[in-house]
Amino acid sequence: MRVLSWSPSFKRAYRRVVRKHLKLRRDIETTLRMLIDDPLAPSLDTHKLKGNLAGLWACSVEYDCRIIFTFEENENSGQESILLIDIGSHQEVY
Repeated sequence: MRVLSWSPSFKRAYRRVVRKHLKLRRDIETTLRMLIDDPLAPSLDTHKLKGNLAGLWACSVEYDCRIIFTFEENENSGQESILLIDIGSHQEVY
């Protein structure tokens, strides 16, 4: 099973997004659960990023809310984890 890790920048961005758009909290939580179960689920619209964000991935929470993340592997346990890096509108995260 995958584990989610929240970077400090993701925590700050999450608080900001939820403060501005309270109704998004439930959608974000649903998206994070789906990300754990199947990060490449079609409904997440997961895709690799290019340019300055090359090597990272993005998925959609809703039309104009994206989560930026990367896949990592714990060297000791071999367990895959997902490091959450940023969340916000398309303009904010790209």
